[in-house]
Amino acid sequence: MSDKPKFEVIDRRKMKAEEEQENQQQPAETEKVESAPERSSGGPRLVVSEPKPQQPTETAEPEEGLPAAPTAQESREQKAAYDASAQRLEDMVRAQNPAAGAQPPVTFEHLVQQFYVSAMIQMGAGAQEGQRPRVDILGARTTIDLLGVLAEKTRGNLSEAESKTLETVLFEVRMAFLELTRMISMQPPPPPR
Repeated sequence: MSDKPKFEVIDRRKMKAEEEQENQQQPAETEKVESAPERSSGGPRLVVSEPKPQQPTETAEPEEGLPAAPTAQESREQKAAYDASAQRLEDMVRAQNPAAGAQPPVTFEHLVQQFYVSAMIQMGAGAQEGQRPRVDILGARTTIDLLGVLAEKTRGNLSEAESKTLETVLFEVRMAFLELTRMISMQPPPPPR
């Protein structure tokens, strides 16, 4: 095996800073884009914003191989941009389907439900009638373990309803896993090819 990692962590904040420096060095091109007449269609348009002055960042030593954590200011800006983008998307969906109401806010129960559905599908639930279920037992085990980590890390920080939901879901997926592994272990191994 090689010592080369199979993935690479890219700090996009550095790329954004480089883009801002390039924008400062090429103001003539930016002015050309800004002076272009607006299209009358409702399609995408290039939005050029003025670069923000760089603020000094904290110089905490990141762990080896990991980029530095975003600053509080970067996190706030990113959250505001995300919220604005999500709102635009919701507005577009409602424009296409006026009967659709606003999406409810995502809660802890949604997170637990997402893990539950993933684990059950990985264990073959939801297969079409008459079709053989596709089982990803190792993926199911990982998803169940993630639910266990979530339970451990949130212990003492959940409401009674959230805690009960998490405990119930964890119990159900573990029982389904046990039943599935018993069925798998009772089957004869496939013949070698």
